[in-house]
Amino acid sequence: MPRVVVFDETGAPEVLHSVDEPLGEPGAGEVRVKLEAIGVNRLDQMQRAGLSPRPIRLPHARLGVEGTGTVDAVGVDVAGLAIGDAVILTAVPDMDTNGTYAEYVVVPAARLIARPSGIDAVPAAALWVAYATAYGALVEKAGMRPGDTVLITAASSGVGVAAIQVANQIGAVPVAVTRSSTKRDALLGAGAATVIASDRENTVETARAFTGGVGVDIILDSVIGPGLAELATAARFGASLITVGWLDPRPASFPMTPLTIYRYMSFEHVLDPVVVRRIAAFVGAGLASGVLSPVIDRVYSLDEVVAAHHHLEQGPQCGKVVLTV
Repeated sequence: MPRVVVFDETGAPEVLHSVDEPLGEPGAGEVRVKLEAIGVNRLDQMQRAGLSPRPIRLPHARLGVEGTGTVDAVGVDVAGLAIGDAVILTAVPDMDTNGTYAEYVVVPAARLIARPSGIDAVPAAALWVAYATAYGALVEKAGMRPGDTVLITAASSGVGVAAIQVANQIGAVPVAVTRSSTKRDALLGAGAATVIASDRENTVETARAFTGGVGVDIILDSVIGPGLAELATAARFGASLITVGWLDPRPASFPMTPLTIYRYMSFEHVLDPVVVRRIAAFVGAGLASGVLSPVIDRVYSLDEVVAAHHHLEQGPQCGKVVLTV
């Protein structure tokens, strides 16, 4: 029987283990996908550790909101998909019961898009969540324009690297913020116009100096926490602040700087078929031009899921951690 990664209690990576489960059959409007590779996300880590803002159903909870593979079976009332088609999953909102850390997954056909031609399974698994989040927050929400200076925290994360590249595709100027100066070269290589290493530099002062004292146009923040109000002072009057994560679980300080604040949750867009088409078109164009190119930090097998989560928690990565099936 196919393997599925589950956990019966929250805690350290060691709570994750594989079990065998019967092969699910697709119902009306559904498709079964034989997974080839799975992106590992901070949301996965937070759910496993019991830090997720949404409740999860224990025991036997699953993980994983993205993946890529081939269509293995098609239910009735499904058009446009056939067995053998290479696809990408665009949304798994019920990840605790139908997560993608598995060999097979059954999902609504509407949750799939064709895998862009010329891209292999591993980079395709690193594509959707990171780039859809970066695009959705910066373009759909904040209306990023050519020439905008964009300050990106946690820039070495999957979303951070994607945001650098999305900004470049629009013609904006990405300023990457990292806690470790050892990641400077990797972030410059990913396309950052400049890198601020907070272990050696003051983020606000350096960002303002880079903009000639004016301040940045957009802040894309994945950290939140007590430092949010100070971070906001790096922005110009009337700028936009978009929060896309909560790496610091402590209460956030409220910015007093006059700016527009957005709390971005990617499911508001990846469950909207109209926006999904726009994201897919944007990503496809970026891949074709070479501006968008998923950065893979490390690849593990599904059997090595515990090691993959330890690596994610230790924080040395730049880019995406991927599981292969």
